[in-house]
Amino acid sequence: MGRAADGSDVLVVGGGLIGLVTAWRSAQRGLRTTVADPEPGGGAAQVAAGMLAAVTELHHGEQMLLGLNVASAARYPAFVAELEEASGRGTGFRACGTLSVALDTDDRAHLRELHALQRRSGLASEWLSGRECRRLEPMLAPGVRGGLRVDGDHQVDPRRLTAALVTACERAGVVFRRGWAERLSVTADRAAGVVLADGARLDADQVVLAGGSLSGRLTGLPEEVLPPVRPVKGQVLRLRVPPVYAPFLSRTVRAVVRGSHVYLVPRADGELVVGATSEEMGWDVTVTAGGVYELLRDAHELVPGITELPLTETRAGLRPASPDNAPLLGPTALPGLHLATGHHRNGVLLTPVTGEVMATLLTTGEVPELAQPFTPARFAATGSREPVRTSVPPSAHQEQPA
Repeated sequence: MGRAADGSDVLVVGGGLIGLVTAWRSAQRGLRTTVADPEPGGGAAQVAAGMLAAVTELHHGEQMLLGLNVASAARYPAFVAELEEASGRGTGFRACGTLSVALDTDDRAHLRELHALQRRSGLASEWLSGRECRRLEPMLAPGVRGGLRVDGDHQVDPRRLTAALVTACERAGVVFRRGWAERLSVTADRAAGVVLADGARLDADQVVLAGGSLSGRLTGLPEEVLPPVRPVKGQVLRLRVPPVYAPFLSRTVRAVVRGSHVYLVPRADGELVVGATSEEMGWDVTVTAGGVYELLRDAHELVPGITELPLTETRAGLRPASPDNAPLLGPTALPGLHLATGHHRNGVLLTPVTGEVMATLLTTGEVPELAQPFTPARFAATGSREPVRTSVPPSAHQEQPA
């Protein structure tokens, strides 16, 4: 690829996990790379729980996404080892496994169906009785009716992961421009960079739009390349496990309580993350009493002792959802403009594979085979689009829970 005069080879719009990993991998391949974001490393990683749940996150109708999720999960150990060495920072990666449990007959039937789907998909999971679940996790409620043990679904701390990526980018020579990208520059029918809110122009040979749920707010995007992403609100809680209660949980625990999904993610440092609601509320990121109550109520039914723990933080953010809940990775109809957005609840999980896919595209012009089902062209071909072109309050900036 050629280099824009007095500009960058690659300009990444958005400094969340996806933008940062794209920039880091691009710089490693010798591309002069710039990231435009008012707060690199903020937003998504500050809200997400960090479950690497390729197996337990499997949903009916999303089998196409399974291969990409599994491929990225398999890359995680080597990815974090490389990143930690490059940055000198820890990522909080824990190979602890996940336990999904059922609290009533209907939940048990649902979990049995999920187990069958996992087995048909060639995934490793083990059915446990309620007693076996409580033997693994003694803090579970006595009423647990059964569960699925998935030893391959792990976790990472997104806040630490993002901090490591920022440092790795800096050490690799990535330039950060801390400002809003307000308008796409198009020259001779080709994306040529962006104009920031302060009027500064950033030129680049290739532009990657990685703004999460805000990807559609960049003005100057032709209608045919407008990303079909929408925000899906999620509220998340953080609690602290005092030493007297440790060990509280040894692994991530998930459940469906009265039809609502709840998860508890225990960090090695004693933090416990509880989430997450799923609300179609547009750009609203207000933490509500109802959202906090529902999460604590459902978590209490799952693990009664949770009400004894100090509540340290409540937060809400926005997941970037596409029409099929899968990411948009690859070139658009506008030459020079690529998308890396729409990861919905899998942004943290898909970080390693997204960086690899985008760096390959930026250096060779080709989309790797495993990502070809997820190019933006799949929506252009079907007409299934949900464009979002609206002003966004600053408080909504790139906060996306897992």
